[in-house]
Amino acid sequence: MKPIRSFVLRQGRMTGAQRAALNHLWNDYGVDLAAAPLDLDTLFGRSAARVLEIGFGMGDALAEMARAHPEQDFIGIEVHRPGVGNLLRLLAEQQSSNVRVICADAVEVLSRYLPDAAFDAVHLFFPDPWPKRRHHKRRIVQPPFVALVAKKLKLGGCFHLCTDWAEYAVQMLEVLDAAPEFANACPADRYAERGARPPSKFERRATREGRDVWDLVFLVT
Repeated sequence: MKPIRSFVLRQGRMTGAQRAALNHLWNDYGVDLAAAPLDLDTLFGRSAARVLEIGFGMGDALAEMARAHPEQDFIGIEVHRPGVGNLLRLLAEQQSSNVRVICADAVEVLSRYLPDAAFDAVHLFFPDPWPKRRHHKRRIVQPPFVALVAKKLKLGGCFHLCTDWAEYAVQMLEVLDAAPEFANACPADRYAERGARPPSKFERRATREGRDVWDLVFLVT
């Protein structure tokens, strides 16, 4: 049986700027996956604290984090090509050199191409909530996925998630609470403050529409 995917490719309309960025900037920032796990020191040309963002959407929050933290390296994974093109454009405009972009299924990338214990933080911001009950099996935050993320984090590494879907926030909390590899960084309040996470266009829209946002921060123990 094929594994259940947590996404559907809704490519939508790609702007001319996004298409041009994909054509002309991929060699600067994009990662073409090979058979062996990636050597991150070689990929970035240095050794540094590293952050992985899964599903960066249109890339505005990831670009802002990279601009604010040039001392850190970032890898972003996204399947939707318009978002990939938009991030490439933003990175070129701000002349960031500390981001690499992968356009592929995140679960496959984590399983096959990223080394273990390589990241100081993994971000999963606003994953598809799959709100209909019959689609809950498609949600990416499930025990096998959480265990996979734990393997890629260093000891003490941070898994930061957020969602604007209340019922999904509850499920995320339940799954992470049950994961033996993780401990809640906010055991008293259960949910975390948003901290330094820059708001994305999606989050600003959610706020305008009156939807609350729940953040969760768990640490590898």
